[in-house]
Amino acid sequence: ACVRSNSNRAAISHLQRQLYGRLYPVLLVSTDGSTVRLRYREPKRIITLPLDSSTLPEAERKARLRRHFPSKPKAKEEETFEGIDLDTYKKFWKK
Repeated sequence: ACVRSNSNRAAISHLQRQLYGRLYPVLLVSTDGSTVRLRYREPKRIITLPLDSSTLPEAERKARLRRHFPSKPKAKEEETFEGIDLDTYKKFWKK
């Protein structure tokens, strides 16, 4: 079977390649909030640089870790029927 490679086929499916032939304009955001426009090999809009936690103060570093790894939810206590008066619900029971 002959496969025709033309512009219509490229518009319907994506191209099977890992490396793009051109560079795309991208916005690079650094950790201090400054931005730089540069050319990147993949078509992305924004690239953010990771924050170095060793440069943060101790309190802020612990706060960031607490946000990323929240504590486990506490187990709820089960309801007991000791304090409920069953005579108030007697009218709902079928005989």
